[in-house]
Amino acid sequence: MSELHFITVRDNAQNKRSLIKAEIDNIDEKHLDEIYNYILNKQDVREISPSVKQSLMSKLRAIKIDAPEDFAENFELYLRGEKQIETDIR
Repeated sequence: MSELHFITVRDNAQNKRSLIKAEIDNIDEKHLDEIYNYILNKQDVREISPSVKQSLMSKLRAIKIDAPEDFAENFELYLRGEKQIETDIR
C-alpha cells in the first residue's frame, strides 16, 4: 500500500475521533456514566459493528465468570446445592 493510503486512513481515523469527541461534548451529564460503561464493554462495541467477524477464541476470552475459586473443581456440588456461594463481599 502506498504512503498516501496510510495518511488517508490515519486522517480518517482522526476525523472520526474528532466527530465522536464532539458528540460526547453534547451529551447530557446524566448519561455520561452509562456511555462510559458502554464504551468500556467491548462486547457492546462488537454488537454495533457486526461486520467485524469474531473468532471462537476471542468470544471465549470475552466470557467472564464471577464465581468462587473452587467453582470448577466443585461444580457439581454447587449445581446440586450441596455447596453454597457466599454472597458477602469482603
